[in-house]
Amino acid sequence: MKLTDNLFYYPENGMMDCNTYVIRDEVSVLIDPGFEQYLPALIQEMQKDGIDPKDISIITNTHLHADHYWADEAFKKLSGARILLHPLHKQFYDLTVVQVSKIFGMAPIHLKEDGYLDEKLNTGKLKFEFLHAPGHSPDSICFYCKPEGMMICGDVVFESNTGRVDFPGGSAEQLKQSIEGLSELSIEYLLPEHMGTVVGAEKVKRNFEFVRAHVFPWL
Repeated sequence: MKLTDNLFYYPENGMMDCNTYVIRDEVSVLIDPGFEQYLPALIQEMQKDGIDPKDISIITNTHLHADHYWADEAFKKLSGARILLHPLHKQFYDLTVVQVSKIFGMAPIHLKEDGYLDEKLNTGKLKFEFLHAPGHSPDSICFYCKPEGMMICGDVVFESNTGRVDFPGGSAEQLKQSIEGLSELSIEYLLPEHMGTVVGAEKVKRNFEFVRAHVFPWL
């Protein structure tokens, strides 16, 4: 689904999946391919928009919980793209990949990166900065393009909700602080990794107000 000239959104397909975003530019980037079981459906939807897996140069993630990164390696095999992590993903790898898997009684699916993201992501027409937003996960980063008012925010904040804080490395107080900081930014497109997107500056503002009033007390 095309959101802007350079940004495409693909909703999650089921349990253990997440929303996926594709930045189609001089350097094309796929963020959070989700769960490997749903990869054929994701690719089919991308192809409807004229995007072939081989068009993708970089695979990266908002954070390394299983429902976000499990298809990284499979998508790399199909596309030839490189997996680039943020340094925070490596720093907290044991908490997010190993310890969270143990909670679900599963063996961790390990991920081998091809390199790391630079301080900013310049895809050509778009330039993203990385905002560290811990609370749901200690390695959570948001991709923020200020000129476009575009923020891919992972599981930090959703439409009328927030990410959970009971996984290893989670913190309700950190999540509240992260969301308060993000709420001060100029955002036209709030793009979470679960549920729907929030489009329009006034709707984004009201969403932050709702979360602050009705979700914060329960964290």
